[in-house]
Amino acid sequence: MTNETIDIEEQEQEDLLYEHFRMEVDKGQVPIRIDKYLVEHQPHSSRNRIQQAADAGFIHVNEKPVKSNYKVRPGDIITLMLDRPHYDTTIEPEDIPLEVVYEDADLMVINKPAGMVVHPGCGNFNGTLVNAIAWHLKDLASYDPNDPEVGLVHRIDKDTSGLLVVAKTPDAKTSLGKQFFNKTTHRSYNALVWGNFVEDEGRIEGNIGRDPKDRLRMEVFPPDSEIGKPAVTHYKVLERYGYVTLVECILETGRTHQIRAHMKHIGHPLFADERYGGTELLRGERTASYKAYIQNCFKLCPRQVLHAKTLGFVHPTTGKQMDFTSEWPADMAALIDKWRKYIKAKE
Repeated sequence: MTNETIDIEEQEQEDLLYEHFRMEVDKGQVPIRIDKYLVEHQPHSSRNRIQQAADAGFIHVNEKPVKSNYKVRPGDIITLMLDRPHYDTTIEPEDIPLEVVYEDADLMVINKPAGMVVHPGCGNFNGTLVNAIAWHLKDLASYDPNDPEVGLVHRIDKDTSGLLVVAKTPDAKTSLGKQFFNKTTHRSYNALVWGNFVEDEGRIEGNIGRDPKDRLRMEVFPPDSEIGKPAVTHYKVLERYGYVTLVECILETGRTHQIRAHMKHIGHPLFADERYGGTELLRGERTASYKAYIQNCFKLCPRQVLHAKTLGFVHPTTGKQMDFTSEWPADMAALIDKWRKYIKAKE
């Protein structure tokens, strides 16, 4: 039996499953629910995560999928079957360019480009941001890229650009992690979304949970429901271009796809966000020239237009407030300039 943590990632289940671990139940074992049994034998896995794996059909007993309430018996063969081949997830340093905004003995702040995966996962086992960080810090004897007590403190999506902080020491990661947990960090995002807003600013509240119809997408549920995790996004209009709007988003919480899901929920999907419907022509004219214009916009910036623009926190050692700002990447800047010219020409 391995010590691999049970983890179902953002991917669709396919018919072909691969074995990731196997164990045999001891002869003297009394009947017990399989989710409870696996929690006791997989200390790095939560019961909720195990139940999710069972619901997805990933936990098998004697070569057949079972639910969380299945009671294990002596001699049962338990396997974790996932829809991806087993892969060595050891993080190896890779010589990949990094834009380091700030660095000292405790931490570094990085401006991540769009298109770069943050952490190795299904289908992306190299070429990630953490591989690049491992290379950048390869001469720092105290930094182990495979040690969870150091490294990235938070994440952003593959196709989102912007600022991230990396802890070089366990103390730094603990301090920064507490700040994120206690919501004392300062983070703002710039996003281009479909549609025009009636108001200049607003607040979106709604639980974020996985979409039951699409496991790669998140859905918004009522705040008083028991589905998903509580999430709050504040937004402010920065510029209006008639059919699309540039907004600033400030997060109270940091849920997966939070801005993308919340904006979709209020009828303003992020421009060019394929997963949340942003690559459809949602606002504007029905003329051939306008349709061609939108397609050119998609080609100019072929990803959700979302940038983690500012990041602020208290330095874990000095206690000083640290604030950073990053410019829009070239594709986003070009797209916004295109919309500015478009709306000016319409005046």
